[in-house]
Amino acid sequence: MWPISPQHRLQSSPDVTPPIEYVCETGSTNADLLSRLRAGEALDEGHWLVADRQTAGRGRQGRAWLDGPGNFMGSTVVRLSDRDPPASSLSFVAALAVYETVLPGLADPFALMLKWPNDVLLEGAKFCGLLLEAERGHVVIGIGVNLAAAPQVTDRAVRALSQSGPAPSRDAFAQALARQFATELQRWRDYGSETILRRWKAAAHPPGTRLRVHDADGQPVQGTYDGLGDDGALRLRLADGTTHIMHAGDVMLEDK
Repeated sequence: MWPISPQHRLQSSPDVTPPIEYVCETGSTNADLLSRLRAGEALDEGHWLVADRQTAGRGRQGRAWLDGPGNFMGSTVVRLSDRDPPASSLSFVAALAVYETVLPGLADPFALMLKWPNDVLLEGAKFCGLLLEAERGHVVIGIGVNLAAAPQVTDRAVRALSQSGPAPSRDAFAQALARQFATELQRWRDYGSETILRRWKAAAHPPGTRLRVHDADGQPVQGTYDGLGDDGALRLRLADGTTHIMHAGDVMLEDK
């Protein structure tokens, strides 16, 4: 069951919950943290900025991320060091953090699935968005989750967690996600990206899944999922039997 939290403004649990700063409205929590880093503010790793409402939320490839009352919109900071695994693998860390946070509250654990590069799907529909941006030796990770309601989107299926059972309050979810992200980040540092990728693949669509991928230039490529490379790149098996390696792109699951 979801934990209940009566707390609202800036808070830090005395045990393991990282500090969470709440604001009523902002343009973008990612943009706010990036601006503060550029201005030289010493933001601690694990600091979260969560907004009740965003007026200029952003998703991958320049898309807008639409907010909604009761949904989660927040960003956090990772401070990089030379000893860390590749920063590009943080997208898998973030996806796993959302996955592990949501999973215990679902009646059907198989309703949840990961999709390359950093999507989390609920009953085959998008309900979470992730955006990673680098600044001054840090990575700012923005996460949006449809807890209470899903926006109307024309080009893809979307869903809210409330459509699959009781959803947590925004504040309860924020605390649970902050704790889980801290756990996943420590695992990333302790065991490296190989372990993270192995866990990600276990929760993702199986090998042989038909995919349609729009590459970085917007060109469509069709094939079947053939796992990930050591660096997290997508391996796409084409109809002629060759394997196409993709480091960026927009992936859609194809009907069988």
